[in-house]
Amino acid sequence: MKIWVLSLLISFCISVLCIPSLGYAIEVAPRISDREIIEGLANIRGDIKEIRADIRGDIKEVKADIRRLEDGQKNLGKQFEKRFDIIQWMFGIFITVTMVILGFVLRLLWQMQKRQSMVEASLETQKDELTFIKGLVEKLFPPKGVL
Repeated sequence: MKIWVLSLLISFCISVLCIPSLGYAIEVAPRISDREIIEGLANIRGDIKEIRADIRGDIKEVKADIRRLEDGQKNLGKQFEKRFDIIQWMFGIFITVTMVILGFVLRLLWQMQKRQSMVEASLETQKDELTFIKGLVEKLFPPKGVL
């Protein structure tokens, strides 16, 4: 029982000493006047105006950047079209020259074939004529054993 009374006495002393000190842990805020509140709001409004002006300036810069990018895109598109036109002309000229050369080569081949057939025909005719003349010459000579 003595222990129980002793523990009760100790807990009572601790509670009496600790509870008033908890009240000192809370700091009492000083009173703010209406003037200070209005000044603080004015400062906040000024900051908001500055932020809005910065945002407007940033928006103008972004719009200017977008315009420059669009102009750059148009210029790139025009340059691409010019280069594509040049490439198109180059391919057209290349194909035309190739077709002309092919035409000349085919014409030469056709003419050579024509001349070859004409030469072969004349050689065949000459061969037949030589055979005929040889036959006539052999008939004109006396037989071998006669002379």
